[in-house]
Amino acid sequence: MRRSNIISSCRRILLAVFALLLAACSSGGQVMDGEDMVRSYMQISQDEAKEMMEQDDGHVIVDVRRPDEFETGHIPGAICIPNETIGSDQPEELPDLNQVILVYCRSGNRSKQAAQKLFEIGYTNVYEFGGIIDWTGEVVTETAMSY
Repeated sequence: MRRSNIISSCRRILLAVFALLLAACSSGGQVMDGEDMVRSYMQISQDEAKEMMEQDDGHVIVDVRRPDEFETGHIPGAICIPNETIGSDQPEELPDLNQVILVYCRSGNRSKQAAQKLFEIGYTNVYEFGGIIDWTGEVVTETAMSY
């Protein structure tokens, strides 16, 4: 009986550790709403972002690097809205608060900041997928769509 108590205790400890790890790995900045639901931007993988980019759903790809960085190479179809320019007002380039917005930067730091700011402004479908330094898809260097 003593051995079963030890095994039971170990299971409870492992479950508690697992729950803590899941909580630590949660995506994005989070805000509690009145119904105790966690709402935030979503952090996704680059493969998930590529799949979303293949959809004809009116999504927009937002590069939050500086314009000079954007010009050196960006994801096709991306628009440049530098993280530093995102404040508390809705950017005019993003008129629809419910539009799917895919956000990236160079390494993933500024994109997380920008995604959180966009979420706080009121955008409901913000997806952050890291940095272009890890991007394995196409990159273009012309500035067809820039800030």
